[in-house]
Amino acid sequence: MGITNSNKVINQDRIDCDGSLRVTLAITAAPDIISNPTDIVLVLDRSGSMAGEPLSAMKIGAKTFIDIIDEATDSSKDGQIGSGSRMGVVSFSSTAVADTQLITSVDALKNAVDGLSAGGSTNHADAFTKAMELFEPASSNAKVIVLFTDGNTTAGAPPAPVAAAARAQGITIYCIGLIGSDGLDIDALNNWATDPDTSHVAVTPDLADLEELFAELAANISKAGATNIQIKEMVTPDFVITSILPPAKGTAEQLDDHTLRWKIQELGVTLSESAVLEFFVRHMGQEPGLKLVNESITYSDNEGNVVTFPEPKVEVDCDVVVHPEECPVPIQFTVEGCEDSLLVDLGDTYLESQGRIIQVDATVKQVCPHTRVALAVILTEVDTDGMEYQRGMKAVTLPAHDFPGCRDIQVKCIKFVVPEDLSVSGGSLCSPRNFKARLIAHSIDTDYRCCEAVISP
Repeated sequence: MGITNSNKVINQDRIDCDGSLRVTLAITAAPDIISNPTDIVLVLDRSGSMAGEPLSAMKIGAKTFIDIIDEATDSSKDGQIGSGSRMGVVSFSSTAVADTQLITSVDALKNAVDGLSAGGSTNHADAFTKAMELFEPASSNAKVIVLFTDGNTTAGAPPAPVAAAARAQGITIYCIGLIGSDGLDIDALNNWATDPDTSHVAVTPDLADLEELFAELAANISKAGATNIQIKEMVTPDFVITSILPPAKGTAEQLDDHTLRWKIQELGVTLSESAVLEFFVRHMGQEPGLKLVNESITYSDNEGNVVTFPEPKVEVDCDVVVHPEECPVPIQFTVEGCEDSLLVDLGDTYLESQGRIIQVDATVKQVCPHTRVALAVILTEVDTDGMEYQRGMKAVTLPAHDFPGCRDIQVKCIKFVVPEDLSVSGGSLCSPRNFKARLIAHSIDTDYRCCEAVISP
């Protein structure tokens, strides 16, 4: 059956401007129909709009589908669907009927298809309901519905909840659509079918294409899982990949800050199985808004499966951020649950001066547009008697922003170095030292009348 499902999710829908996300890629593959017996229900539209050539073309396509499944299940067109698989036919117009039960006789299935005549409205909900009733809950066979229709729902209940209930029971739904005289709601087909739509929905306006669409679908259902899988993920320029967890299936490597590649030798060849890859990204842009995480993601395998992944978005909340001094670049790493120790190379660093380093971050609240702000940080050290000693002052100018309203401005990485020989704490080397920091902020100039900036340490 090839790739039966693919997904991509992120672990939160809102982050700060420099926030991180966990991204999860997942795919599921199932083996061929011989080693994975499957019950298939062909659900065929015989409403009034199908009269004439559309009905004839559909019958040819449906019988071609039956022949391909016949051959795939036992490697010969012997008139019997083998290896434990079965097929049934349901047809529908104003209501749906089961034209056969789940059977193995190819002649009986084709006779049921040939016996269809057109007339009446289009009741998709009843079509799904009748198809679901054919499956035996106790059967271990995979369950597949192949629905063909040429028009929109004109009778019965809304079909989407019924299709959703079928998918929830583990039934895979494929949809083939013919754009008929009354039009066709392609979004509805995408909603009814199992994801991804690209491999579970096929639509054409041309009667001549129907046999090929039925044939391609039968081949997809009957083929073996997937081999030599390669997935290449590229995140958008506003994000960087910070780490990749080793996948249980295959290998993953980071090609650059924005790109990774996941390789799986085989998946779902002997039994249905899934593979999952988790990696982490950090937002590096300065603009807020709803943003796509991935710029592109490509899939390939030796079987030619067509696979698409969702495109998750995250809401990024960005205040204005100012870095008066260069911030150290963090290096992320993971300690697995059962590891007692870990060796990590953090790269090179250079000695700047002797002494303890204090980094101060602050947020200046509600700075209005086109307003520059002067910010001062005063650092003192306190001795055992409560006396204060100057240890430094730094003043920076925060540039004006152009946002339409007043914004918070984050100020990060203001660094002070306090040598040990200036310690007034008493005691031995490396004793605790007590400090106080004071923050002062004033507007320098402004084009608007606005509240004065207020510090929130």
